[in-house]
Amino acid sequence: MKHLLSFLIPVFALFALSANAQEQSPKPVKWQFSAEKKNDQEYVLHLKGTVEKGWLLFSTTMGNDDPNTRVVLDSVAASVAGISAIKEAGKLNTRKEPLFDNLEIKYFENTVDLETTVKFTGAVPNVFKGSVNYMALKGDEAVGPEEEAFKFTKDASGNLTNVAAGLKESADNAQTLKRTAIDLQHPVKACGGTGQEGGGKKSLWGLFILGMLGGFIALFTPCVFPMIPLTVSFFTKQSQDKKKGVMNAIIYGFFIFLIYVLLSLPFHFLDSLNPEILNNISTNIWLNLTFFVIFIVFAISFFGYFEISMPSSLANKVDAKSSVGGLVGIFFMALTLALVSFSCTGPILGSLLAGSLSTDGGAIQLSVGMGGFGFALALPFALFALFPGWLNSLPKSGGWLTSVKVVLGFLELAMAIKFLSNADLVKHWGILKREVFFAIWIIIGVCIVLYLFGKIRFPHDSPIKKLSKGRITLALVFLAFTIYLVPGVTNTKYANRSLISGFPPPLSYSIYGEDAAKGVEANVVNDYEKALKLAKEQNKPILLDFTGWACVNCRKMEENVWPNDEVKVLIQKDYILVSLYVDDRKLLPEDQQFLFTTSNGHKKEIKTIGDKFATMQTENFTNNSQPFYVLISPDEKLLTHPVGYTPDAKAYADWLKCGLEAFKSAK
Repeated sequence: MKHLLSFLIPVFALFALSANAQEQSPKPVKWQFSAEKKNDQEYVLHLKGTVEKGWLLFSTTMGNDDPNTRVVLDSVAASVAGISAIKEAGKLNTRKEPLFDNLEIKYFENTVDLETTVKFTGAVPNVFKGSVNYMALKGDEAVGPEEEAFKFTKDASGNLTNVAAGLKESADNAQTLKRTAIDLQHPVKACGGTGQEGGGKKSLWGLFILGMLGGFIALFTPCVFPMIPLTVSFFTKQSQDKKKGVMNAIIYGFFIFLIYVLLSLPFHFLDSLNPEILNNISTNIWLNLTFFVIFIVFAISFFGYFEISMPSSLANKVDAKSSVGGLVGIFFMALTLALVSFSCTGPILGSLLAGSLSTDGGAIQLSVGMGGFGFALALPFALFALFPGWLNSLPKSGGWLTSVKVVLGFLELAMAIKFLSNADLVKHWGILKREVFFAIWIIIGVCIVLYLFGKIRFPHDSPIKKLSKGRITLALVFLAFTIYLVPGVTNTKYANRSLISGFPPPLSYSIYGEDAAKGVEANVVNDYEKALKLAKEQNKPILLDFTGWACVNCRKMEENVWPNDEVKVLIQKDYILVSLYVDDRKLLPEDQQFLFTTSNGHKKEIKTIGDKFATMQTENFTNNSQPFYVLISPDEKLLTHPVGYTPDAKAYADWLKCGLEAFKSAK
């Protein structure tokens, strides 16, 4: 367990690659498929591959643990009795490949023909599907397994005919995403717009302050706090020139800030490749489940049952470079601090990473949050270097630091539940309904209170002889917050806990059923065409709500702004409200899945409900943040500038009123 994690960044990067996999690039092998009928129960499949120049296609005879090519039948072919060994036709080459530790590889160049016999039991299905899963190599670039799907249909004579498999471009389906009638630059009225959106300066400052708060919490952990006097004393005593020592300490603090900002840079490149990728990362099912497990492990570590740290070899290498003089040495000293304090800062940093990514979907938010975190960590080193006398006022390290770490462990458990809730909401499993979420948080709150009062102890805790005023005060704060959570498990008007809106599941996701929802309900969910039809029938404008199951600010709007008396009446009486979930992972019907060419020329697979509406938002409104609200007429005329997160109910109501005026004038 000691070296369980390195950084959380690689975890995000891994899922970033999978989230970006739907962006299509030329494949190294083109395939053609045909089938020959031997008898009523047997067919010979012919799979011809044309290999692009410079590429090598690995043979089907390579081992399962080696780069290879395989033919896989779709699971719907339940009547398949068996598939024969694959015969290969073409020039088979062999050589030792340094890229795979001099493994002897078998491969084809230019062309290859694969042949296999499929035997059926009973009736041959009308549709027979499968795929060729292959790997290819060009120089030092290896790709795969690449999947090339094939599909056969059976005619009246029992012959199998190859039909197009995989997603294809469809002009009709593309028109459902790119709405040519919407003119983003020329709304009927010029109200609304980015001045009210969550991506403005106020939001960035909020994220910076949130990052600072995380950094200040990290300061009071056993991994960081003792380093402050040691490091500042080192700089002030090492240098014969006091001013130079102070300057070195300030530079040291700046490098701490810089290191955390640099950690966010890879996400800027990912964001430029695909504007929806950060949203895909933050709502990825497996990523949220991974973080659920990681935070549980971190919590157990904070309770003192084992220690998590960076690999000592890495920390030692970096520390060795810190002895180099000048700015380079100072930089590596800052990097050493970041590495050795990881066991305490990692969980806090992970919460910040996930929170920033899901806040608005843009990498700039992440950089701002990371900058705030690094600034808070760096600030004490600079201040104590300027005013070394303050070091005497610092509390001594001791058991209180262990208590802080244990309390953080309980908070990590609470955050773990949030990640599990994200996955549950996106997949609609129903295992963590709103009241269950509150019940778990209440239990965690009770445990924190009992711990602070000395009723619960962990391995590294010393017996508490006397409760300090600070400990009692903190316990009472957590007790008050826990009591505040209690109405959340009820089916009453007090169930909406506005202080934590967005963290629990929505009011409608309840053990009491959808009737428990106290807020404004959408007329239509995930059906834009139905909303248009309804708007035409009732002669009302449409309030288009781009939202997400795992979107915190969306829940804040739904639970705090929409229930406002004026806003609620406006929405329910004067608008057709349609909510489109950009993170819904439910598959679209097969005839609605297609390949879409985005405005920047990329090929994107539209497979899920989320794919459809996330693309619709970015293509028509050049925005990928949620919540995002648009007012349009039944004939799709843009009535106002769209807005994002607008916590001021009056401002939101004024925007809705402006939309009604625009609708009347447009008619």
